[in-house]
Amino acid sequence: MGRVGAPGGELLEEAGIVLDALAPSDLLGLARASLAAFTKRDLTRLTEGEVLEAAQQATEVAMLAGSAQVLAGGRLDTSKAWQTSGATSAASWLAWQCRVPRGRANGVVRCARQLRDMPATEAAFLAGHLTPEHVSLLASCQWADAEGFAVEEAELVGHGCRLAFRHFERVVSYWLAFHDPDGTERDAEEKHAARRVDCSRTIDGMVVIDALLDPVGGAIVAGELARLEQQLFEADWAEVRARLGDAATAADLARSAKQRRADALRLMAERSAARPGDAKEPRVMLHVLAGTDAVKQMCELSDGTVVAPGQVLPLLRWADVARVIFDAPSRVIDIGVKQRLFTGATRTAVELRDLECQHPSCHVRFSACEIDHIEPWEEGGETTQENARLYCPFHHRWRHRRRRRRTPEPAS
Repeated sequence: MGRVGAPGGELLEEAGIVLDALAPSDLLGLARASLAAFTKRDLTRLTEGEVLEAAQQATEVAMLAGSAQVLAGGRLDTSKAWQTSGATSAASWLAWQCRVPRGRANGVVRCARQLRDMPATEAAFLAGHLTPEHVSLLASCQWADAEGFAVEEAELVGHGCRLAFRHFERVVSYWLAFHDPDGTERDAEEKHAARRVDCSRTIDGMVVIDALLDPVGGAIVAGELARLEQQLFEADWAEVRARLGDAATAADLARSAKQRRADALRLMAERSAARPGDAKEPRVMLHVLAGTDAVKQMCELSDGTVVAPGQVLPLLRWADVARVIFDAPSRVIDIGVKQRLFTGATRTAVELRDLECQHPSCHVRFSACEIDHIEPWEEGGETTQENARLYCPFHHRWRHRRRRRRTPEPAS
């Protein structure tokens, strides 16, 4: 297999090849030949560590290849070289000559144009640290507030290079909310105005429901649908375990996940129809976070969707509000030091601090997570905020299995 982790430059130097002396077409030809040779290799003999390294390096190479495509596509766009072939634009030439979808060709040219006014972004992108999706998000910041972006571009790029993409999206959402509050509120109003539900019947009597909901309304519906679907799953699982015992598997369940969601939607309708007119209205819990810059102007739903303040204000008339202070004299005192389970204020504090599963590959939100002791309870660990970490059920079990085997956890 050769040296999987050996830097390409060292191998080329050993072969007497100087990259700076090669023409652009020769450099790309060398890269293409190297990748073609790699795809013909048998990877089944690699060790676990070599497989992980190869997968990571292949992804990094793909990002650099995308950067090279945008660099060349941008020059194609500005040089007008596409005109001599009769193409109507650089994107149409790429779609024609390179046999790529027109949408992808448009994306290459659009990315190149966006980079022209973002020097720090361009440098990071050409180095293979950012993707076109990162560039698109950063371009939205530049469009919303060019002056503010010019001052903070390097900081935003640093976030893009360091954070998981979902976390970077959250950073950009908050940046836009701060630098373009009017635009943020306008977008929120447009999303609310675009809400719709279509309900139609097919020729054979089936009913088709198609809905588009604004973030707040969608979170309410999706949350209740997920809650009821989970109840139905637990009932199905209890039934199959009673019938088959330890031999039961997910394949033995009476309903699929889609069927359970359909039944949950019907259950929601049935409960609404049977609901007394004087029934107590459900209330929303709003947590107001204050204290450090990390939570300043934080405005998001429990599923992680960042919303505009104007979307939250209507909820105040039927919401309960709880205050959460971070790193301040009135900080919530840990409770339950002498008990094993995290409950009450301690549990809420950990959930709002971590927000999601703390395994670096996972983004399950706190509402579906469990709280684990960093230092195990059975080894003297206390039930406190400092000794708590949020994990989804899968990674909670995974962490305990690795702990029993004394296997180190992956770095964030």
